[in-house]
This record gives sequence, C-alpha cells and structure tokens, in this order.
Amino acid sequence: MGTWHLGEGSKEKYQQEVATLRYGLNQGITLIDTAEMYGQGAAESLVGEAIQPFVRTNLTIVSKFYPWHANAQKLRTSLAASLKRLQTDYLDLYLLHWRQDTNLAEIVKNLENLKQEGLIHQWGVSNFDVADIKELLNIPDGNQCFANEDLYNLGSRGVETSLLELQRQQKIRFIAYSPFGSENSRYLEIKPQLRQMARKKGITVHSLLLAWVLQQGVYCIPKASSIKHLAENLTALDVSFSDDELSQLNMLYPRPINKVSLDMI
Repeated sequence: MGTWHLGEGSKEKYQQEVATLRYGLNQGITLIDTAEMYGQGAAESLVGEAIQPFVRTNLTIVSKFYPWHANAQKLRTSLAASLKRLQTDYLDLYLLHWRQDTNLAEIVKNLENLKQEGLIHQWGVSNFDVADIKELLNIPDGNQCFANEDLYNLGSRGVETSLLELQRQQKIRFIAYSPFGSENSRYLEIKPQLRQMARKKGITVHSLLLAWVLQQGVYCIPKASSIKHLAENLTALDVSFSDDELSQLNMLYPRPINKVSLDMI
C-alpha cells in the first residue's frame, strides 16, 4: 500500500485513512510504503498509528529519505525521526528517494552501517535508471541493493526496454509506483477502449490498470484513501487477460522500441 498524500487532511479524513490501511493489513497485504517527504512526515505518522494493533514482524515497512540527508549524521537523524513517527525500532527497507549530487559510495557505506546495527534490514533506491543502477553495482557493496522503486504503469513503459531485465539479472527487486498514473496525465491517458475493456470484464479501470502491472512480475504500491477504493484494488488479484486483450493493450499503449528517459513524478 502506498501513502503519498495520505495523512494530510482533516481529522475525519485521517481516521478514514487509518481504517483503510488497517483494512488492507487485515486482508493480507503486508507491505506499506511511505517517505519522510510525504506531508513532511505526516504519512509516516499515519502509518505508525495504523500498524499498532498488528504484529510488527509480520509487516514490511518501507520508507525513503531525501538525497540531501544522505551523509552519515543527517541520515541517522532522518532515520531516527522516521522510526519515531512510525512507532517502530527498525525499517524493513530504507530507500534513497532520488538521485541528486550524491556520492553513491558514501551513501552505500552509511546504509550498510545502519543495516549492520539492525536499524534497517535492507536498503535500496528509488527513481534510478539503467546508468544509475550500473554505477551502483560498480561500487563496494552496491550489489547489496535490495530494490529500486520507479514509476511504471500501462502508459509509462520505458523501464521495459532494459531496466527491468537488468534488475532481474542482478536480483534487485522492482517496485512500481503510480500504477494508475498521477495528476500528471501525460504519463497515462485513460482511453475509451480501456474503459470499454474494463466494463466488459466487470471491473473498474483502476482494477484493470493494477492487474496489468501486477502481471508484469513486479511489486506494486497502489494508494487508496478509502476502504471502498482499497477493496476495488484487491479485485485486481483475480483479473486475467486473454491474448487478444493483451494485444489490444499493447496497441493502445505500446512499449518504447528504444531506450527512453526515466519517467518520474
């Protein structure tokens, strides 16, 4: 479950979002993704409240840190603040939110130190493209990267040209964010044929979009702020596509032939 823009509304909305996350956990979803950037910690606080009734070791909590918090002292400070908001003493996965003018070798060393201390179980990156991953793999302990989280949906398929295969070869998990697109509609236009396919299958467009991403063999972190929306997301687990439907989707939303720049939001 993703949490971007959650935890930032009214008290009533906040409690609705807590209930939604707990509903998802009760339905068997075990991973929640958040970041110190989301509402300047508001989403982490929301997650921290939502997970309290659950056994912590049964959950996978992922958070992300700003690139300008990557040096040893700032990273410890950021992690401590995230852990306090999340009401836990460790993270399962800690991600560099995006590349900036950052020294990857230093970041990896700092993350490995946190891992050795048990404050994080694994570390990874986000918004990394092929060149970034290759650079990471060429530095000491860079091959310990557990996951990379990138934008990926039916309308944004650039990662299919080479990044997905590289990560599979290197056993770096791929986490897809924004499976429904985003406010930035240039990444995913909901075409009439897509709505028609969803109606014919008796599902929502969101369920169809999520099912397509999940069937690419990647992890995915859709966001839902209501139990109704989350219940609709769960129906994606039962969706399958015929060869004709997949061909139609590939015609409507073709994957790039050549390498393209990484889409980010």
